[in-house]
Amino acid sequence: MHSRSNDPFAQALARGAADVIEAIRAVEASNPVVLFDGRAGAGKTTLSRMIAANWPIAGRPQLIPLDSLYPGWDGLDAGAERALHDILRPHARGLLSTWRRWDWELEVEAEAHAVTPALGVILEGCGAINPASARLADVRVWVDSPTASRKRRALERDGEAFRPHWDRWAAQEDHHIQRHGPQELATLSVTLP
Repeated sequence: MHSRSNDPFAQALARGAADVIEAIRAVEASNPVVLFDGRAGAGKTTLSRMIAANWPIAGRPQLIPLDSLYPGWDGLDAGAERALHDILRPHARGLLSTWRRWDWELEVEAEAHAVTPALGVILEGCGAINPASARLADVRVWVDSPTASRKRRALERDGEAFRPHWDRWAAQEDHHIQRHGPQELATLSVTLP
């Protein structure tokens, strides 16, 4: 997983992924729970997909983006609570569970997705790490990046649909960070340029 690229982002991503994979191996569990938290555009989705594609233990992980759980642009806290209730707590108790995807266009819950306790879970999104979820997770990763880089990447990824909501979402991120201290609850920190 070493990057031969001269791209600083790719190099930092490869280093961060190697650290996360080593942490997952060190857990020595067949179904570890890995949380990725950080602000919009920090690189959580890219890093979590890289980890899912290079999952270091038998089986495949269940990759769940909080973007699929947030009930709209004001839903950071509600999405994190839904993840705790519908995914993390049942998984920790060895129970099969389901969560419903939020349809951003129709602004309603959509299809259901099953979560099996036999497989690992990767949950990624701002709000993923809080005191309640931290107790249920094996590896907790805070992903950080400079504001200008984050905004550029987020707008490249989500297009103009995100631009009018940037400040509104950032205020919810600020509230989450101040209230829950996810950086302090993280077991690893990955900084991307």
